[in-house]
Amino acid sequence: MATIAFFAPAAAGHVNPTLGLAAELVRRGHRVTYATTTAYAERVAGTGAEVVPVTSTWEGRGGDIRTPQMHGKELVRAMKLLLIETKAMLAQLSGVARPDLVVHDGTMCWWGRILAGRWQVPSVETWPNLVSNEHWSMAQKYTTVNPLSPGFLLMAARLSRFLQQQGAGGVEAFMRGDPAALRLVTLPRAFQYAGETFTDRYEFVGPLFAERGHQGGWEPSGDLPVMLVSLGTAYNDRPDLYRTVLRSAADRPWQVVLAVGGVDREALGAVPPNVQVYGHAPQLAVLRHARAFVTHAGMGGTMEGLHFEVPMVAIPQMAEQRANADRLAELGLGTVLPPGEVTAESLWEAVERVAGDEHVRERLTWMRREMTAAGGVPAAADAVERILG
Repeated sequence: MATIAFFAPAAAGHVNPTLGLAAELVRRGHRVTYATTTAYAERVAGTGAEVVPVTSTWEGRGGDIRTPQMHGKELVRAMKLLLIETKAMLAQLSGVARPDLVVHDGTMCWWGRILAGRWQVPSVETWPNLVSNEHWSMAQKYTTVNPLSPGFLLMAARLSRFLQQQGAGGVEAFMRGDPAALRLVTLPRAFQYAGETFTDRYEFVGPLFAERGHQGGWEPSGDLPVMLVSLGTAYNDRPDLYRTVLRSAADRPWQVVLAVGGVDREALGAVPPNVQVYGHAPQLAVLRHARAFVTHAGMGGTMEGLHFEVPMVAIPQMAEQRANADRLAELGLGTVLPPGEVTAESLWEAVERVAGDEHVRERLTWMRREMTAAGGVPAAADAVERILG
């Protein structure tokens, strides 16, 4: 039995994709520890992993810490917030015993990367998003930043000094995750741009789903087709869009499940009888019954929609989501609406079009086969055990 330490940032899109893997490794007899915050402790404990409690600098500050976009000056601000979070996490995790292997989020969990190097143990990175190489990169089109801007240069210098202090090497190699033994990409290779160009160090295992008992179940209340509307957990402050849905849904032959995050429900107005409003909907349970999914196109929600073969209308809210949305449209799995141009007419036209499109249905069936072939949780656990040796 090996001891495997999991680390991920306090964000649903980075914790949820790891839960199935943690549960499977526990099932196989390994001791799994998982450093996480109170907000995610229950779902982590549900995998059988031992919760290592930590406190995030991103939580409990309300509007004081607006979620940054991932391009231009906002990307620099995101790096600053991540550096602050990394220092806080390292301080809290300094007394954690050395494991046999580290599994950590590759996109944002800098402290997992540093701890694996400090302990001199192998690491496996989980990437719940599109990955980049010399053939395709998010920076080519979606996350543009001026590398000569004073703000970026200052941030790069600060990060370089910090990494030197940690013995973590140069900035470029660190950001790429060069020391990792393997990168587990939690989407099928067929969804990745230029997927055939990625080497053996990238293993496309597809989504690693786990049961979400903490969300509860859900069943339709009648015979109407079901539409889920959700903009995820981070970039969901869109009361204008939610009002558009509510004002236009009453005359439509659909049962609508609307997730509004932390937006004040009272300020959204009257709720038609065919609409259910949640803060955070039991997404997997709803998608089992859905005929259409209006989504921000975060990768977690995108993979969940594809798993249940639900046609998608993407309304991306940030750079990475635009890349995902464009890929959905390119592969014939749904359509995209620019977030600033959504009207009741354009929204319902898009929903009814993709829901009734046989070509979209065929493409969804194809992608579901690709996801199954990727191997999912068993393939990911096999890869971790292979690195353990």
